[in-house]
Amino acid sequence: MEQDIIIIGAGPAGLSFARDIASTGMNITILEKQPEKVLENPPYDGREIALTHLSRRIMSNLGMWDLIPNSNISMIKTAKILNGKSPYALCFDHDEAGEDTLGYMISNQQIRKAAYRSLKDFNNIRIMDKTEVTNLSTDNKEGWVKLSDGKDLKAPLIIAADSRFSATRRMMGISTSMLDFGRTCVVCTMSVQLPHNDTAYECFHFGRTLAVLPMNNNQVSIVITLKSEESHDLLSMSNGDFAMDIERRIESKFGKMELTSKLYPYPLVATFAKTFNKNRFAMIGDAAVGMHPVTAHGFNLGLRGAHILAKEIKTAMTCGIDYASHTILDNYSRKHRHICAPLYHGTNALVTLYTRETTTAKFARRALLRLGNHIGPARRLIINQLTESKVA
Repeated sequence: MEQDIIIIGAGPAGLSFARDIASTGMNITILEKQPEKVLENPPYDGREIALTHLSRRIMSNLGMWDLIPNSNISMIKTAKILNGKSPYALCFDHDEAGEDTLGYMISNQQIRKAAYRSLKDFNNIRIMDKTEVTNLSTDNKEGWVKLSDGKDLKAPLIIAADSRFSATRRMMGISTSMLDFGRTCVVCTMSVQLPHNDTAYECFHFGRTLAVLPMNNNQVSIVITLKSEESHDLLSMSNGDFAMDIERRIESKFGKMELTSKLYPYPLVATFAKTFNKNRFAMIGDAAVGMHPVTAHGFNLGLRGAHILAKEIKTAMTCGIDYASHTILDNYSRKHRHICAPLYHGTNALVTLYTRETTTAKFARRALLRLGNHIGPARRLIINQLTESKVA
C-alpha cells in the first residue's frame, strides 16, 4: 500500500489525528514501537487526564467519546487552589462557567483504548507495530523513513507524534526549548472515606505540589510533584505511611484514605519545539509541546493540535492544494503555537512562583489568589482556560 501520510507514534495524539483524517480516504500508515495488542488493551499507567469541553466535543465528533464507558468518566464540578497552609482558596464552580461540569476525568488508559478502537472500521489505516524509525528525511516531493528492519517507507507527509523526547524531531534538526524542573511527578489513585463532592484541589505547598482530583466510586487521583532527590523516600513508603502523609497534607478533608494503585513516577520535563513543522514534516502532541501537568492541558493541547492539522489538510484537499505544502503546514504551526505558547510559558511561570520559598514569592502567591477571586476579567479568563467551553 502506498502511503499518503506516515504517522510516527501511536499514542493518543497520533491515533486521534489518524481518526480525524481517516474520512478523507487517504492511506495512512502508523508506525509504533509497541505490539498492537498493547495498543488494543493498554495497561493502566496511573495517569488520569482532566479533559475540557472542547476535548469532549472533538472526541465525540471522532466517535471516541462513546467508546468510553460512562462509569469511567468522572466530573469536576468545583476546583480549589490552595497556597501553603493558608485556609484561603481560589475557587471556581461549574455554575459560574454555565456548564454542568468544569471538566471530565478519564484515565489515559481509557483514552488510548478508545482512540485505537475508533480506527477499526477504516481499511485505509494501517498500523505497523513493533517498528522503530532509525532515520528520516524529506525533499521537495516526499518524505521517507528507514525502519529498524531495513525497510524504507515514503509518503508526501510525515507526522511525528512520538513523545516530548521525540527522536524524529531531532532527526529533522528541529531544536527544542527544554525545561527540566529537577522534579518528579508521582501519580496514583486512592479511595476516600468522606465525599469529595466532585471537587478538585490543587495544593501548592512549599517545594511540593499536591493535586487531588475527583473520580467515581469514592476514588481520587493523586498527583504529587516534588524534588527528584526526595522522590526515592516517597516511593519507598509503605502504603499506610503514604496514605497518612497524604491525609496530613490535605488536612484530613477526605477522612481516611487508602492506596488503590501502585505509585507511578514520571520525570518532570517541559518541552516546546522551536517550530512545529518543516519541509513535508509536522509534529503533534508532546512532540510539539510537552506541558507541566499542573494545568492538566497536556492531552487537551495534543488533541486540539491534531484537530487543527487535520482541518488544514482537509481544507487543502477541498481546494485542490498540496496538503503537505509549506503553506498548509505553516498555517497549522502558526495557529497551534498561538494557542500553546501563552499556556506553556504561563504555566512554567506559575509553577516557578508557587515552588519558590522567598518572601517576595510568598507575597505574590497570596496576592495572585486574591486577584483571581475578585477581578472579574481574570476569573473569566481562568475559567475559559479551564473548561474551553466557549472555544469553537
